[in-house]
Amino acid sequence: MNPAYFLTGTDTEIGKTFITCALLHRARLDGLQAVGLKPVAAGTDAAGLNDDVEAIRGASNVELPRQIINPYCFVPAIAPHIAAAEAGVTIEFGKIIAACQQARQQADLAIIEGVGGFCVPLGDDRSAADLAVALGLPLILVVGMRLGCINHALLTAEAIAARGLVLAGWVANRIDPAMARFDENLATLEKLLPAPLLGVVPYGPEGGALGAARTLKLPGL
Repeated sequence: MNPAYFLTGTDTEIGKTFITCALLHRARLDGLQAVGLKPVAAGTDAAGLNDDVEAIRGASNVELPRQIINPYCFVPAIAPHIAAAEAGVTIEFGKIIAACQQARQQADLAIIEGVGGFCVPLGDDRSAADLAVALGLPLILVVGMRLGCINHALLTAEAIAARGLVLAGWVANRIDPAMARFDENLATLEKLLPAPLLGVVPYGPEGGALGAARTLKLPGL
């Protein structure tokens, strides 16, 4: 089956979807057929669409049904386990695994974006970390470069390793343009994170996600 990665982040609002789209563009620049999935999303507009899902669909060059790209979409922009409970829905991993398998069969590369941080709950007895285990894919970690990111990144890497999963690489996403000692923080992360740096994405890169793609490489390349 064609390769796929589970993309997670050090927190919410650190640019996971933006980096997912940038990596999809990177794959396209490298001549690959690439597709992104956002299995769980929360927050829709008046048309019932989720901005992250639509961005990922736009960055992919493999067309799949929306229910494959996004099996679970909740209306309120709140924590997914709360949204699921309010909707009376159980987030079933089997449905997500099937969607991932279908995507891998039709694309050279699939990127499966998680929700929130690595350990965000998806129900009373399941979390995004459990989903990563169920999928069994190597991970890409997006580090939102701001004060406190070293601790968040190392804790996330530790949680990934504790579950027997492989961290294939990480991306430094500069979400705070005024971050003090950026270079020193980046050097510390390069030294301590047990995976290669896939790229440093500047704040507000020219050309959006496509422009950011030119600062990135895919794992293993």
